[in-house]
Amino acid sequence: VEQKLALLKSGHQTQRDTAAFERANVLLKLSELLKANSEELAQLITRETGKTISDSRVEMMRAVNATIACSEEARQITGEALDSDAYAAMGKKIGIVCWRPLGTIFCITPFNFPINIAIHKIGPAYAAGNSVLFKPGPQNTATAQRLVELCYEAGMPENVLQFCMPEMKELDRLNGHSDVNAINFTGGTAAANAIAAAAGYKKLLLELGGNDPLIVMDDADLEGAVKAAINQRFATAGQRCTAAKRLFVHETVYDAFRDLLVEKSSELVVGDPAKDETFIGPLIHQGAADQVRGFIEDAIERGATVAMGNKYEGAFVYPTILENVDPECELMVEEAFGPVMPLFKFADVDSIIPIINNTAYGLQGGIFTNNLALIRRLFEALDVGTLAANDGPGFRTEHFPFGGVKESGVGREGIKYAIREMSFTKTLVL
Repeated sequence: VEQKLALLKSGHQTQRDTAAFERANVLLKLSELLKANSEELAQLITRETGKTISDSRVEMMRAVNATIACSEEARQITGEALDSDAYAAMGKKIGIVCWRPLGTIFCITPFNFPINIAIHKIGPAYAAGNSVLFKPGPQNTATAQRLVELCYEAGMPENVLQFCMPEMKELDRLNGHSDVNAINFTGGTAAANAIAAAAGYKKLLLELGGNDPLIVMDDADLEGAVKAAINQRFATAGQRCTAAKRLFVHETVYDAFRDLLVEKSSELVVGDPAKDETFIGPLIHQGAADQVRGFIEDAIERGATVAMGNKYEGAFVYPTILENVDPECELMVEEAFGPVMPLFKFADVDSIIPIINNTAYGLQGGIFTNNLALIRRLFEALDVGTLAANDGPGFRTEHFPFGGVKESGVGREGIKYAIREMSFTKTLVL
């Protein structure tokens, strides 16, 4: 690790000597390589994580788009010019404000989107002119190493990007290392707390968990709401921070929504993630499946009833829909990383606002309604970083800001915004 950090420190000068258009061209070449090797990488993702092959292919498509966005944004890093006499006579000076790279960014990624999340870190960090130390999840080492090979093939120098898998006991020292100038982490809050405690005075960009609500109002498009609920909760076996983890359904459409949801969910294929027809594969490991099962059992003990599912087979958790869920149970308050969907019936939208906000997380939310006034009111009232109208909380596109409030993280991803997070302002007064 010391050798890698020393190499990356030498890369600071390499990046200073590399023009923005050259970095943009490298990233564009990388997008072409990712596209050309997308099937190989999708197969590798599925073999390492148990993610369905169809889901892995979608991830690769997004990763290509994200890399193109990084290439374009590398050309668009702009500052501003300020007159000094705006508030007092200060000699008619002009302040020229520029963005400059922080140095070496330690990028730490999770298992669930091993290529796309890595691109959302490596791409903006490189575009901003930084060096990158890249640590993937321990489940994704082969996928991550193949990505690094493609980055080198695209033209990223080895003293600008390095792969590492240090032992856990070394991470605190690495997080606090003086040659690490910022840390960009996606994962859980416990790990983020350890990173923050060790990091000291350095920039942190933390994208953490979510307990995202999906609200279905009485005027909702039920077909669209059901489709969003299924795709954004049961895909990736529910292992997404932006999954629709809590469903709040208006009482006038509750029965129709539930029946359609159960009907469509019962058609989902659970099984071998390498097969095209499979929609739900296994969770990442047995411990993850056991934790989700514990959330379900806790909800049932507190009075929830099973509308569908509650079936297990090894690390597989079959899609599960629960009704009559206690708003104080673990499933409603904590983040459940698996294919379980609690339904909560309500009559008055004001009554569910405190329930939705009664969680440590505040990542994204979704609402199905045509009532613009209600959308705007909930936009202000809900503790979330993004509210998607007539879509689920899983909506994300590469150039929108992405991040939450409370324990859902610090800072914003989304290519343009991530570049700013991995930079600092420097001012020249003339």
